[in-house]
Amino acid sequence: MNNTASVNNTASLAESAVTRTQHRRRYLMCRPEHFTVSYTINPWMEPANPTDTARALRQWKTLYDTYIELGHEVELIDPVDGLPDMVYTANGGFLIDGIAYGPKFRFQERAGEEGPFIEWFRANGFDTRVPEEVNEGEGDFLLVGDTILAGTGFRSTGDSHREVGEVFGREVVTLTLTDPRFYHLDTAIAVLDPIEGVANGGPERANIAYLPAAFDEASQAILAERYPDAIHVSDEDGAVFGLNSASDGRNVLISPRAKGFERQLRERGYNPVLIDLSELLLGGGGIKCCTLELRGASS
Repeated sequence: MNNTASVNNTASLAESAVTRTQHRRRYLMCRPEHFTVSYTINPWMEPANPTDTARALRQWKTLYDTYIELGHEVELIDPVDGLPDMVYTANGGFLIDGIAYGPKFRFQERAGEEGPFIEWFRANGFDTRVPEEVNEGEGDFLLVGDTILAGTGFRSTGDSHREVGEVFGREVVTLTLTDPRFYHLDTAIAVLDPIEGVANGGPERANIAYLPAAFDEASQAILAERYPDAIHVSDEDGAVFGLNSASDGRNVLISPRAKGFERQLRERGYNPVLIDLSELLLGGGGIKCCTLELRGASS
């Protein structure tokens, strides 16, 4: 065996020996009772292709049931007729420390969702902030440790990055997406560790997985510097929304078609949980798109 292979094998064994800790999470979801594709606002949406609402509901229910079986808490927001994309609750806001920063969608087709999400946050006791800037919630804002990674290029604007930093008083790192298939940040980055810090029960540094080719060169350099141990996912796995996943620190829910990413997660000591949301992918969404994290003051 050559020395390089030996070193790589040793590293993989060391990673797989790491004990990952599951953390109970609280999520917001929405049943896709009105799901269909009747307009085009991303490259995945083709209204000419038929959609099966019943199948979408079955797949969504499997995701919901899996969260419950894993011990997580799931809240539901009522679906609204005429708003087929409400199932993608991750776009409906961004929440940290009991503060809810609401959405302001780029496309008119989704603007009707803003009111129901903001009303839900208020009704459920969150300190709710109505945005002035265009942003699509956790679709473009990801919390990694104490840092907010913020996507731009297709949906959320740079001004929303300033605004979200002011709302939460945290460092915001702007990342520019360049491939229209990955139009939201949560399609190109997966947060693997929702909790950071040994004292909190998490790893010393929260880590991510990402698709380098989805970003411009400046953003790739930022990610490489900040997350040197990140998992680099292939375009093949990214193209099936493998990175549009949800993690509790141990269990990582991913597309069953992301075979390489599944292997990479196992090598790092995570437990991949395979959930097929192929029907909802017809609308340009996957597991993370259907999952908004509700971080209260004690999260």
